[in-house]
Amino acid sequence: MLASWSRRRPRWGSGVVFVAVLFASTSILLGRLPLGNCQYEDDYEDGKAGDGASQMFTSVVFQRITNLTRSFSTDIGQHLDFCIKNSDKEWNEAFNFSKDTTFISNCLKETKGDLTRRLCTSAEIKFYFNSFSDNGGNKNYLRPNKNCNLTSWVSGCEPGWSCSVPENQKVYLEDSNVVPDRNVDCRPCCEGFFCPHGLTCMMPCPLGAYCPLGNLNKTTGLCDPYNYELPPGKPDHTCGSADMWADVGTSSEIFCPAGYHCPSSIQKISCGSGYYCRKGSTSQKRCFQKSSCPPNSSNQDITIFGALLMVGMSLLLLVIYNFSGQILTSRERKQAKSREAAARHVRETVQAREKWKSAKDVAKKHATDLQSQLSRTFSRKKSTHQQEPSKGLNQPPKRNEGNNLTKMVQSLEENPDNFGGFDVEIRDKNAKKNMPKGKQMHTRSQIFKYAYGQIEKEKAMQQQNENLTFSGVISMATDTDIRTRPMIEVAFKDLTLTLKGSKKKLLRSVTGKLMPGHLAAVMGPSGAGKTTFLSAVAGKATGCSVTGHVLINGKAEPLRSYKKIIGFVPQDDIVHGNLTVEENLWFSARCRLSADLSKADKVLVVERVIESLGLQAIRDSLVGTVEKRGISGGQRKRVNVGLEMVMEPSLLILDEPTTGLDSSSSQLLLLALRREALEGVNICMVLHQPSYTLFNMFDDFVLLAKGGITVYHGPVKKVEEYFAGLGINVPERVNPPDYFIDILEGIVKPTTSTGLTYKELPLRWMLHNGYDVPRDMLQNAGDIDTSNRGSVGNPADSDSGTQSIAGEVWDNVKDIVGQKRDEYEYNFSESTDLSNRRTAGILTQYKYFLGRVGKQRLREARLQGVDYLILCLAGVCLGTLAKVSDDTFGALGYTYTVIAVSLLCKIGALRSFSLERLQYWRERASGMSSLAYFLSRDTIDHFNTIIKPIVYLSMFYFFNNPRSSIWDNYVILVALVYCVTGIGYAFAIFFQPGSAQLWSVLLPVVLTLLATQENASKTIINLCYTKWALEAFVIANAERYSGVWLITRCGSLVNNDYDLGDWSLCIVILVLYGIVFRAIAFFCMITFQKN
Repeated sequence: MLASWSRRRPRWGSGVVFVAVLFASTSILLGRLPLGNCQYEDDYEDGKAGDGASQMFTSVVFQRITNLTRSFSTDIGQHLDFCIKNSDKEWNEAFNFSKDTTFISNCLKETKGDLTRRLCTSAEIKFYFNSFSDNGGNKNYLRPNKNCNLTSWVSGCEPGWSCSVPENQKVYLEDSNVVPDRNVDCRPCCEGFFCPHGLTCMMPCPLGAYCPLGNLNKTTGLCDPYNYELPPGKPDHTCGSADMWADVGTSSEIFCPAGYHCPSSIQKISCGSGYYCRKGSTSQKRCFQKSSCPPNSSNQDITIFGALLMVGMSLLLLVIYNFSGQILTSRERKQAKSREAAARHVRETVQAREKWKSAKDVAKKHATDLQSQLSRTFSRKKSTHQQEPSKGLNQPPKRNEGNNLTKMVQSLEENPDNFGGFDVEIRDKNAKKNMPKGKQMHTRSQIFKYAYGQIEKEKAMQQQNENLTFSGVISMATDTDIRTRPMIEVAFKDLTLTLKGSKKKLLRSVTGKLMPGHLAAVMGPSGAGKTTFLSAVAGKATGCSVTGHVLINGKAEPLRSYKKIIGFVPQDDIVHGNLTVEENLWFSARCRLSADLSKADKVLVVERVIESLGLQAIRDSLVGTVEKRGISGGQRKRVNVGLEMVMEPSLLILDEPTTGLDSSSSQLLLLALRREALEGVNICMVLHQPSYTLFNMFDDFVLLAKGGITVYHGPVKKVEEYFAGLGINVPERVNPPDYFIDILEGIVKPTTSTGLTYKELPLRWMLHNGYDVPRDMLQNAGDIDTSNRGSVGNPADSDSGTQSIAGEVWDNVKDIVGQKRDEYEYNFSESTDLSNRRTAGILTQYKYFLGRVGKQRLREARLQGVDYLILCLAGVCLGTLAKVSDDTFGALGYTYTVIAVSLLCKIGALRSFSLERLQYWRERASGMSSLAYFLSRDTIDHFNTIIKPIVYLSMFYFFNNPRSSIWDNYVILVALVYCVTGIGYAFAIFFQPGSAQLWSVLLPVVLTLLATQENASKTIINLCYTKWALEAFVIANAERYSGVWLITRCGSLVNNDYDLGDWSLCIVILVLYGIVFRAIAFFCMITFQKN
């Protein structure tokens, strides 16, 4: 019967198939009952006989139900699996009349045993539903048939009426091909049944329907509540029962009304107090104890439970926030107390030793004076004889006055200290052996004592070094017990950088060397290529063709192979503003120092940097952001430098580290860098207008002219001598570097009798050192174009001034494309690690990143609270305005839910990456793991993935109280939030912040509109994540509608192309979308860099 019926027929087809199957089975069931023709008329006049017949009917029904449903389960499974998951269950919920068979007994009495001869056969059921679906649910029109046509129209053809078959005609209810002649004994349809307009048979109303006999409304002339008219000219024609069963939009009058429950199709009972009854209910449901349910309630008011859930969750979040904050605060306080106690212990020990040393010197001096006095008093001769010895006694103190440090060291050797690290005598091997090792220190007190002890030791060594001879310095430097850093010497010859598209030269023929242990300053006017020079030296120049040679320790090796021991301080202060100074430095040290280094030694490194940069007073202060002020600009600059110092680099490159600092802060910073240089670190920095004092603190000086050409590269002490040899003398009270830059800018003309111009200075430097000079510079020394960044006038560029605008644009495009291509190659190319340093692995860095992001989120709790509040308000508004309608199974309200949750959660996800782009680029360039960074932020955001659905549902679900369970709604929202969070990551990384926010707003709206369009391509609809979220919501809700709702359910699902069995598939696809977009976001993160 169902073989030729399509599973996806337009609007009604599939639902009709199911109903046809059910009614055919019901008709067959009733037709097989041994009741219709074997009862006598007197049996139905007696109520007792009727009751016995009903009981017999009920017993036979249940004997045949199992066999009949099994025979149709295969067809139902094949054709209606999209809206029927369990055919047996659906059968019982729609046609299990065992609880109340009164309407059957009444009909048997009314028809005097003729019930089964009035039931529709399979052919009539098929005809009805085919005609019904072909007319789009038009209940006033059926196609002409054998019994009802233009030539034959009996009373049973009218709505609400039925007829019987002649007594001599046999009827086979299983026959789905032949419509029997049914035109005798026409009468009103029994209550509990419906008789379609244009057919002369009856069909039972399903459970959840209310099908009483109609009453004629004399005002309207309609049969209430069915709204069909009586035929004119037939006064004996009365109102019968229902005339159709279809979807709720077409036949809502037969659905049991809201506020009532219908145990059978002929009973309508009001809901009592404390209960609620939805539309189409067969029983009343008890309300929660604290909810208010007056009589005839169609739904229960459980808003208070949502408010309680919201309050409870808010309290839980506050407890978690305060508890975590208390833990962090308590830990910081304990750490600060341990640090202060250790520092105080070290200071007291040093002060006690200094006092003891001073007292010893005073006592020794007094003893010498007393001896001299006694000698002069008792024996003049002896005094004269011992005058020379007295002088001899006075002489050693004079010698010892210049060797106070030696006496202090001797006194310390006689009284060794117990705490680790304070041992100023470097040569004392036994004392070092007795010191506790870093790996043996586990408590904070031991670690801090060790760290501060070592710092005091270094201070004592520094004081000692000021009085040491050159041989003493060499002896200390060659001490094998002092941990040294690997040396990096960078030499470059004829280094030239040319843009690949426009062929502009950014650097030209730069030759020189950066030495370990030297502090080099790179200076020059604006546009001289100072930052480009640092990028070229660091191997980070992209979009350029590089010529010349760059040698690392005399070998042609890429400098990026040493990136683990190279520090690069950018010009901007790229620091995490929501972390303290110590947290910023400590994180950099843990991720970038050697993994073999003990925690005590790492603490020592951090404390040494804090001490040298003068950050002790602000170590526990937040760095601050644009919105929330923290430390000062000068302090922030020092923290920016300290991030690279804590990783103990061998090569440290700084881009304008003193910009924005006052003279004292700049001097403090340079003193710290000088101490780094004494340990063999190769330091090179770009400066703007240093004071004369700061300028003299450098060892080497690199002066560049516009176009990236070297004017001077050598010792600071010889720069004035070199320029004096060219006839350029620095006036008195003028800072030499400022004067040289003014000359290169053309502001000041050089005072020389040779007529030397500033354009000739690079040529003079090349000739002075015997470097190879480009031919065009020899031909015309003044041919350098200062108006164009790095461009040099040569024969190849002689026509650059006549180049068309289109040619310039094309060259710029080629420059951009070449730069992007080089960036991709730089990001994805691998180089051999030659740094000989094993840093923390990915899992360890993931742990460090996780702790850092967790602290940041706790400090952003107010911002998270605002997100939750907005979600809560969205739930209130949508829960109040967009009620979950039974007609569409809540599709409208869930559509708004998908849009609102997608938009709000996507906007929140943008903050995870868009606000820290610069920090990520810096950390990645230093060798930190991008995967650990990404996974840590995603892991912390899973907290929002779990909490945000609860926040939203606490309002939306409890304001609406849909039929689907809260657990189903929660699982769907978790998958949806996970999906849109991944999309937000991709937008935050790929787009600029403004564009990312715009896309985050537009995308869910556009995709939702596409997903709900009937005429859109199915492929496009399936690519919309909103389609799967909306389908999951509708499926979860539609599954709870049964009985009289079956046609509505199947029709709605087939119209939207949904499937009840696809709920798990929807969840899986949403999760897969989240994973795919996270992979895209990660790819974009490691591929695209700032311009």
